[in-house]
Amino acid sequence: MRNRQVDTPRDARPILVIEHESDAGLARLERSLIDAAGAIEVRRPYLGDPLPERAADGYRALLVLGGAMAAWEDDVAPWLPQTRRLLADAVRADLPTLGICLGGQLLALACGGSVERGADGLEVGIQPIHVLDAAWQDEFLGGALHRLSNGSQQTELTVPQYHQDAVTRLPDDAILLATGERYPYQAFRVGSRAWGLQYHPEVSDVDFAFWVNSSVPALTAGGHDPERLLTQVGAASEELQRVADSHGASFAAASLAAH
Repeated sequence: MRNRQVDTPRDARPILVIEHESDAGLARLERSLIDAAGAIEVRRPYLGDPLPERAADGYRALLVLGGAMAAWEDDVAPWLPQTRRLLADAVRADLPTLGICLGGQLLALACGGSVERGADGLEVGIQPIHVLDAAWQDEFLGGALHRLSNGSQQTELTVPQYHQDAVTRLPDDAILLATGERYPYQAFRVGSRAWGLQYHPEVSDVDFAFWVNSSVPALTAGGHDPERLLTQVGAASEELQRVADSHGASFAAASLAAH
């Protein structure tokens, strides 16, 4: 378990972050979250960190990161049932919540949606997603888009991707905010303050390189060029940091506005 903070009041509650793997941490998001929200607490259940019983107990927000396991593979990651319970509890409590990739899939499952192995193979690299009108009115994604857009209402957002599992049915009350050509559910909101993202605003060049180098045969079999992917992400590093900063600042702002 790790706490990071800057000068904040003693009673400031941290954002609870659940990390599933050592190569899938906050990375690019960490600085913007700390700068805006003041404190985070990272729990790593794969290293034995316990998860709280309720998401709202002592925390101002919940952020669940990605991982290589599937959202339904409780035998691989035995903390997933409690993570799903925390996500459902956070939605009921109106606690600001963000799920990234696996985290977004867990949010969908926790709230009655469906997640499956994607039929269209790996979605990987820098990819455009289509921003829907609803996104611009959304507290979190709209806030991120406005920080990026310099006043223009863009219809596409270029983001890093690395997944094959995908949400195949949103929870009944979910609002779709962004869609994609290969997999349609790229960003959504459940309730008033819980968001799921399929893409990876947080991923660093180092973590992305580890993911690529760990799965070269699968990438090659799927028609992807590992070296090209690494070059593509490296060349976009500055823009990807802007995307991360906008998402981190917007989620931190939502977490502060809720209290």
